[in-house]
Amino acid sequence: MGYGFKYKKTSGRRSGPCPYTLEDMKHISWCLKNKIKISVDPYWEGTTNEWRVELNINNKIHLDPEIYKANEAHAKMYEYAKYYYDKYNKTNK
Repeated sequence: MGYGFKYKKTSGRRSGPCPYTLEDMKHISWCLKNKIKISVDPYWEGTTNEWRVELNINNKIHLDPEIYKANEAHAKMYEYAKYYYDKYNKTNK
């Protein structure tokens, strides 16, 4: 017996697997603790495999103007995390 409703198919996109290293996770973790959130978002005006990188720094949203393929967007996300980690991490120096 059913419950009287059906699950809708989601129309969202997935960027696929996101390979990372322990260093990448260290940078991402530091960014999140310091209110720097970096994500990969779909670029809806393009094809199904186009993505943008969004930076949310202290609740101000900035979009990378470039459009990437999924694996390139993930690499750029980790590059941004490393940049902010290296620039602002005082215990790193």
